[in-house]
Amino acid sequence: MGMITRVRGRLRSLHTLSKLQPRERDEKIAETVCLLSVLFLLPYCSRGHAPLLLSLGGWCLATYSFLVLPVLISANYMYPVRWLRQLSNKGSDLFLRWYGPVWEIFCCIYGPLDRCEKMFMKMSNISNLTTQLVFFMICDRVLLCSFGGTNCPQKKITGLYSLMFYNVIAYCTSYIKELIEKEDWSITVRMTKHSNIKHVAMSATKIVLEWTKAVTFIITVTFMLLVFGLEQGLQHYQPTALYTFVTWTYYMCTEKVFVDLFLPILLWLKLNSLEALEPLYVPVLLRYYIISLASTMVFFLAFHAQASFTALSFYLTVYLKLKDMVLNCLKQLKTEQAVLGRFRQATEDEISNCDDVCAVCLSAMERARVTPCQHFFHASCLRQCLKNSSICPICKREYTFVH
Repeated sequence: MGMITRVRGRLRSLHTLSKLQPRERDEKIAETVCLLSVLFLLPYCSRGHAPLLLSLGGWCLATYSFLVLPVLISANYMYPVRWLRQLSNKGSDLFLRWYGPVWEIFCCIYGPLDRCEKMFMKMSNISNLTTQLVFFMICDRVLLCSFGGTNCPQKKITGLYSLMFYNVIAYCTSYIKELIEKEDWSITVRMTKHSNIKHVAMSATKIVLEWTKAVTFIITVTFMLLVFGLEQGLQHYQPTALYTFVTWTYYMCTEKVFVDLFLPILLWLKLNSLEALEPLYVPVLLRYYIISLASTMVFFLAFHAQASFTALSFYLTVYLKLKDMVLNCLKQLKTEQAVLGRFRQATEDEISNCDDVCAVCLSAMERARVTPCQHFFHASCLRQCLKNSSICPICKREYTFVH
């Protein structure tokens, strides 16, 4: 009640603001905005297990946040309180003063953990399986237990069933892909590439391995048909359409068998804006998607699970994936973009006036990069030439850039 009384007093005194000096008037408005901000943020807090808005429903929380938070942020930005501005200035000064020593101490403490994280990310199979399992557990709690009604303990096993079924589909897909792409169907193996001598022991091993794969594939498909046909042991496997879409797309973007299929799709689209960097764009785009999806799930998980499991989920599914993307695929993409960035893009008028083909691949140019010696090349062709030397393929001059 004391807070509401102070707000009412501030609002009654607004009609006297025109008599004050501009500085004093802005300070009064800033104090009123600060009090109103505290008042509008009170529904997010309560003494119970959950905030007031969350107890009313997720849509109420989202609508209230969408309407109120932008107004409060813009109002406090236009009329900041004097003591808050002074506090931020002192905080920035302290941060700049203590940044160096604190960062060195943090690096010393975080160093062993960083090495363990990099080793874990190098073991791609184990890291992928771990993050998939944790993400499926998050989806169980958020998409089934929170929004799926009753029978929450029974629905927690849905993630394990889903991960098992997706792994079976991935194995079948990889085997079928191997059968389609296989070129050599002979039962013998040559000792060397240019030799006619055949290795008998290797031939027997090859036959055994091929038959083992075929039998395993048949058993796997039969098992899947029996499970879904007889529906034995699937009483508690009740995935919703949203759950299946979220988990299946996440699994496809993290499993190598399906990740390899995205590159041909991107190459088939022939997007000129990518400038033949599709092999570097694919892992970045896929990781952007899975990190965004995992961040959304972890955000909702924070309201429905323990803090320890939420922190572990954020660490494995968001932080480590983001770190892997920044250190590996995003770094390679930025490096290639920086190499091409030194050569400006040709305009449409320049390409039409040139009316020529690329000197490297002898194909027409819709988009091109211009060298300092005013020669036009495809971006991909220019990248291939730069891997060998920094000399123009036409005039044999070394590239010289003026900064």
